[in-house]
Amino acid sequence: MPDAQEAAGEGLLASGVTCAPLDGVTLAAPPGTVTGLIGPAGSGKTALLDVISGLRRSAAGTLLLDGADLAGRPAHARARLGVARTFQRPQAFRTLTVRENVRLAAEAHALTRPVAGRGARDRLRRRREALRACGDTADALLARTGIARHAGDLPAHLPPGAVRLMELARALATRPRLLLLDEPSADLAVRESRALEVLIRDLAAEGLAVVLAARDLEQVMGVCDELYVLRAGRMVASGPPFQVRADTRLAREAP
Repeated sequence: MPDAQEAAGEGLLASGVTCAPLDGVTLAAPPGTVTGLIGPAGSGKTALLDVISGLRRSAAGTLLLDGADLAGRPAHARARLGVARTFQRPQAFRTLTVRENVRLAAEAHALTRPVAGRGARDRLRRRREALRACGDTADALLARTGIARHAGDLPAHLPPGAVRLMELARALATRPRLLLLDEPSADLAVRESRALEVLIRDLAAEGLAVVLAARDLEQVMGVCDELYVLRAGRMVASGPPFQVRADTRLAREAP
């Protein structure tokens, strides 16, 4: 889903990230892959996503997105560089319909992204064209996330799972290069969770770097290319999902 000219790059490289409760955490999320981040409540998953997205400062460590240093940049600046985020507790503009929520995100992207052109007038024309397309973008994303039937509803009238999918549609409306998902399958029925897994894999196939945080290893086994395990703020295991599952089983069985 990233813009074509932005699709290439190294993805996310986080190294030595330290802030309560994180202790020297390192993680890589290349483009075109789904990177899983698992651990119990309080292990630091959300804290790491907060640091990456600019909602929390780290005391040490480096953060690079396609080679660009994210250090010191506020959340809105990181969003312009291609960082998008969903939350454990979904966020929405409650007085706007589902479609308006997603369209607003698309409009914010159209207004702030760099626009190529032969001159100021040409760039203004292109930006206006992008703004006119925001309604179609919203409709396409609502269809893709499976909630088009709720387009005219207010978020307060939606089932919890649909609110999560609306937040995902809003994140995708910004055409990110890095998508951070904090327990996105919570509140979803089994069928919806399976559909979400397919969508996440499709997004990665389109060149997006995805970081998927979850509590349970089995929730991410079928969707992740690489898996990281956090415990008490430290990264204790990483590798292909089946390898990590075998390692964690051995750890549990050790005397």
